[in-house]
Amino acid sequence: MKLRYAGSCRLCGVDLPARAEAIYEPSTKTVRCVDCSTATDEPVDSGIPGASARREFERRHVSREARVRSRHPRIGGFLLAATDDPQSTRAWNTGALGEERLGQRLNELSCETVRVLHDRRIPGSRANIDHLAVTPTGIYVIDAKRYRERPSLRVEGGILRPRTEKLMVGSRDRTKLVDAALRQVDVVRDLVGGDVPITGVLCFIEADWPLIGGAFTIRGVDVLWPKRLYPRLKAAGAHAAEIPDLHRLLASGLPQA
Repeated sequence: MKLRYAGSCRLCGVDLPARAEAIYEPSTKTVRCVDCSTATDEPVDSGIPGASARREFERRHVSREARVRSRHPRIGGFLLAATDDPQSTRAWNTGALGEERLGQRLNELSCETVRVLHDRRIPGSRANIDHLAVTPTGIYVIDAKRYRERPSLRVEGGILRPRTEKLMVGSRDRTKLVDAALRQVDVVRDLVGGDVPITGVLCFIEADWPLIGGAFTIRGVDVLWPKRLYPRLKAAGAHAAEIPDLHRLLASGLPQA
């Protein structure tokens, strides 16, 4: 198509004058130049689930081993065999296992109408997004969690004082997980715009869920388990035609961690 107004190519950034030939992307309301059109035929690398968490765990594990052997040359091997990594190191392994397990199942669901990305780095931040699923019903920003206690919603106030919602996992207040999920949703929304529904998901993989019910929504973030999530990703919706462009846009805007 010929542009009515000047713009720039989303892929290469080159300036496109008015009436230049370009390709319009309705899902994101952006354009790309004709020279970049062939690049969209290349497959998108979905990434490796849990890759950055696994690397960090291995880095800490190896660093501790080297430190112990250096300080205790004679008994270093015994000390390593008799003691575990500190909890701060084991937490990285726990997180990596959760991301790997959920990511493997998401890869099995992946098809033309469910496209996934794993372990994406948020530009300008040390944080990352565990999983993204682009589906006919919108984009799901999925944070995998491996807590064993039961998640629940605690509501306080609402009559004489402001209503507040807290995410409890067992007896602990884990509302900060909701705050982090909402920040990730904002990152994705800034990238793709506001025309496509974007849902934050806290997916608790090994939690003590009840036999009936259990899932809930807090401040727009869905809290659930994997088998409750999968049917939502496969549901029909109004955004099926936009999936390829959105998937590619997310992959380019959020590089692998």
